[in-house]
Amino acid sequence: MVGVDHAKKESDPMQPVLNVEDVRMLEENLTKVGVSISELMHRAGSAAAGEVLAMGDLQHVTVFCGFGNNGGDGWVAAEELLRKGVRVTVITPIEAEDIHSDLARMVAQSALEVGVQALVAPPRSDVESLLEQTDVVMDCMFGTGFHGVAHAPFDIWIDCINACGARVLAVDVPSGLSAQTGHAEGPSVIADETITMLTLKPGLLSDEGRDVCGAIVVAPLAEQTEQLAIEADPVAWRADLGDYQAVIAPPTTSVDKFTRGSVLVVGGSTRFTGAPMMAALAAARAGAGYVTLAVPEPIVGIVQSRMMEIPVVGLPAEPDGAFSNRAADLVVKLAERRSATLVGPGMRVSSGTVAVVSALLNSDAKLVVDADALNCISRLTSGQLEDFPEVLRRPAPIIMTPHRGELGRLIGLADTPPDSLTAMLDAARRIVWSDGGNELAILAKGNASACVGVEAAILPKPGPASLATAGSGDVLGGIMATLLARGEVDGTDLPLLAALACEIHGHAALMAAERYGSRGVMAGDVIDMIGLAVDAIEERAMMAGLEYE
Repeated sequence: MVGVDHAKKESDPMQPVLNVEDVRMLEENLTKVGVSISELMHRAGSAAAGEVLAMGDLQHVTVFCGFGNNGGDGWVAAEELLRKGVRVTVITPIEAEDIHSDLARMVAQSALEVGVQALVAPPRSDVESLLEQTDVVMDCMFGTGFHGVAHAPFDIWIDCINACGARVLAVDVPSGLSAQTGHAEGPSVIADETITMLTLKPGLLSDEGRDVCGAIVVAPLAEQTEQLAIEADPVAWRADLGDYQAVIAPPTTSVDKFTRGSVLVVGGSTRFTGAPMMAALAAARAGAGYVTLAVPEPIVGIVQSRMMEIPVVGLPAEPDGAFSNRAADLVVKLAERRSATLVGPGMRVSSGTVAVVSALLNSDAKLVVDADALNCISRLTSGQLEDFPEVLRRPAPIIMTPHRGELGRLIGLADTPPDSLTAMLDAARRIVWSDGGNELAILAKGNASACVGVEAAILPKPGPASLATAGSGDVLGGIMATLLARGEVDGTDLPLLAALACEIHGHAALMAAERYGSRGVMAGDVIDMIGLAVDAIEERAMMAGLEYE
């Protein structure tokens, strides 16, 4: 079994993430190579039982089963636990002989024949009394095909499970959660651990899935699973630390401020002075040897007074305090002398800022496009970026970093932006596939982010809740620009580079939360931790990479 909890399994290689419909195809393909559905159910139940036994100190286990094959997994696990000397009780909505699935009915009857105790549709009071004597609860009510809202008796059982003090193991997916979207339309089991079968599913890694799955363990069930999962064209790949070795420069002391990369940050307005400053500071803390900040002329004095180590360049501005059209050519000249350019933080959307962004897109500068620069592209393309692939088609690398709202505005979904990880993946792919080149990657930001290129999508470890604060996106943009500035990057590695920036960003936020509390972190606190986070992530990534070899 392969874990995805970083605390346990940092050396695990990149893992495929499959849409639910592709998981069904994977099961069918396993049957074609000789692994029957019956064998898969028995292996799934045995794997789940093994996870329970690993918890240790067990007196009594309660297994909640549903009508289908997920319930069948629970019956198999119950029989396995009984054979290992554990007292086990199954709670089921119907008698075993009334289960519609032939396979689930067969394993339920087998479990009863060897002495597994079962309660059929018990009243709530009996369930609550049983759970008071239970060490571990196994949730086998709904599988990956579930969508909608859990109805009686399952909604009652979910409430009872969540209210009890026992440890909870969800089998395949916590009941009530969509394994595809990560949303729960009604009550959902809150698990301490989820053992999911065959491969990861996107809903386990995002949105409510992050709150209810607990630690996630993958049970492949068959030696053919990994290869067949790869052939199924994963919707994304879950990155682990060792995977970043490909985009980490070897450590060296033979450096100066120029060989460490130079970054230009373009942004700001009289309304938003702080955003470009945070981005520039983040770029410097991430390791750029030389950072320059270009802002509208009216705010130069304010910015210079706060930026001791970072040169500030003032560019022509309109009376409203945003860049004017005259700034466009000057920005390009500055960008040509830098290793990478970040454009967008706090710059607003106007004819002048659209001109600046357009000029940079037409230049040979390596770009990170963030915040209002994305909204400028939306205006430039009337919210239909996929219909104008020539806007992004350029020889130099470009990484776009939209959050869900900005991503929706880019593709004509301003009123209905992507509301799940899979929806973000679909939206980002519409853009990268219309462009068709490896020079473009999109970091679709959310509570779980996706780094999407034309060939693959990478899912970094999601950042902590302390990142949900104003300015954290500007900080991420600065980190991203520094990584892009370090040297030549193969286009196919752009999504991985973007994911590494997310890992550093998230680790810095964790360190800041240790000092200020999860709700007390501000963007500036994250900036202060970036240097330590870079060292920690890169060291652990290199060590994990060596374990792969």
